[in-house]
Amino acid sequence: MPAAEAPLTDNSGHIMPPGKPKPTAERKAQLLAAIRRDHDLRQKGYRDQALRLYPHICARCGRELTGKRLRELTVHHKDHDHRNNPADGSNWELLCLYCHDHEHEKYKIAGHYDGTAVESTAPSPSIFQPFAGLDGLVKPGQPLPPEKPPKSEPC
Repeated sequence: MPAAEAPLTDNSGHIMPPGKPKPTAERKAQLLAAIRRDHDLRQKGYRDQALRLYPHICARCGRELTGKRLRELTVHHKDHDHRNNPADGSNWELLCLYCHDHEHEKYKIAGHYDGTAVESTAPSPSIFQPFAGLDGLVKPGQPLPPEKPPKSEPC
């Protein structure tokens, strides 16, 4: 009976799944280049710039987000224009997911949608007319009926 082969391990001692060949030197170089390219693209992105500029604290509720929870910290554009990304970060603020959603809901409720204001801010006319038909109930010169005193209950 043949002896069992020892499992393949990577440089850190982790066991590699069977049937998965070790990457060649050329494949390692390709993977490393892809990782560096992705890292460079992320560094140019405004989220990573904002995370380097500002403390990892929500600007609204003050919640500090670290480690895995850092992904819950979002970049909010103060002028609601995601194309306005100055290098100094003056149009950004870091907000947690909840405060960011709340901020955009406030913006929608205020009459804005997709960065454009509603044409008219005047309220729509009401269809409620509390005094409609009142003139038909009271004739001019007709005395008003006397008010009845409230009934008193015996003690």
